[in-house]
Amino acid sequence: MLIRKLFKFENAHIVRDCTTQRCSENIHGHSYKIEVLLESNYLDNGQMVYDFGLTKRYIKELIDSFDHAITLWSKDERQYIEAMKTYSNRWIELPVSPSAEQFSRVIYLMVERILACTDMQNGEREVKLHSIIVHETETGYAQGFKEDAHSQCMGQIKLEDILFSKQVQSEWSDVHLWNKLLKKEMIINPKKV
Repeated sequence: MLIRKLFKFENAHIVRDCTTQRCSENIHGHSYKIEVLLESNYLDNGQMVYDFGLTKRYIKELIDSFDHAITLWSKDERQYIEAMKTYSNRWIELPVSPSAEQFSRVIYLMVERILACTDMQNGEREVKLHSIIVHETETGYAQGFKEDAHSQCMGQIKLEDILFSKQVQSEWSDVHLWNKLLKKEMIINPKKV
């Protein structure tokens, strides 16, 4: 069975080297819609694949990290990156350019790690991430699957190369969340949300 949870955020970026000059040379923003599709052949004690309430904690918090932030590509000009970090308290630095395609891969890897590190508490079994859909506009989206997220051909993404500003981290329910996920420490879903 497949279930879907929708998240939204506002984000700014520059997509260097893309064909469209406006996108490649100017900071601009989008109202993103992110679809997280989970699957399992089993239902938990509440007869659900995965309680949507559970997504409000770690999955929502990490996706919400991009809200009202600027997303930077670590290979952009150092002067630009430092200026953006100086004048914005909410930023994320990625090892890949922040296109919709790369956002789908980055978010896939983040949610995949959350699920792998989650100590399920209500009989959830074999809950897997099916795909991530990133709607950059009303008419265009990118859908990323496991093979895309782990593809070397599309640019390697190591979770340890994703950096979050101090302000972003301070807004998480656990300010050490990212470090725990990087170390593959278990995080516990509460019995009641």
